[in-house]
Amino acid sequence: MKEVVESRLKALKVPATMRERASEVVEVADEICAAHLDREYGELCGVLVARLARKRPSPLQRGGVRIWAAGVIYAIGQINFLFDRTQNPHLTADELAACAGVAKSTMANKAALICRALDLDAYEPELTRVAMIEQHPMAWIIEVDGFLVDARTLPPAFQDEARRLGLIPDLQPRQAA
Repeated sequence: MKEVVESRLKALKVPATMRERASEVVEVADEICAAHLDREYGELCGVLVARLARKRPSPLQRGGVRIWAAGVIYAIGQINFLFDRTQNPHLTADELAACAGVAKSTMANKAALICRALDLDAYEPELTRVAMIEQHPMAWIIEVDGFLVDARTLPPAFQDEARRLGLIPDLQPRQAA
C-alpha cells in the first residue's frame, strides 16, 4: 500500500522532501475513503494533497495527519457536493468527522484553510468527480465561430481538438483509472 501511494505521489510531482508527509496524509485519506466513500474520492484526495505538498512553504508540514486527511476529504466533499443527501456517495459533516476521528470544527477549519490557500471553488476540474463533470453543462460549452455550443454534440475530431487545447475536460484517463 505504501509503495502504491508513494508511486502515485511521485507521478503527481510531489517534491521528494514532502513525499513522506504527503504519503502519510494520503494513506489516512485513502483508508477513510475506501471504508466510507469510494476509490475516486481517494484519488481526488491524492491530487489535492499533491497540490498542497507542492505549495511553498507547504502547509502540510505542520499539524496532525488525521486532521489534514479529514480537511482534504471535506474540501473534496465540498467541491463534489458530498454533503447533499441526493448525491451518491453521501456523508454528513458529522459522519465524516466521526469516520476520521477528528472534531467537526477542526476538520471544517482545515478545509477552509485548504480552499483559501489553493483558491478552490465548486467544479474545480481536476478535483471534480467524473460523474459531476459529465452532468455539468458549462464544462462542455465552447465557442465555435461566435456561437456557444455543447462540445459533446460536435464531431469526434472537433472534440479531440477541444480536449487537446484544454477547452473541455479529458475524462478518459480518469475513467480508465
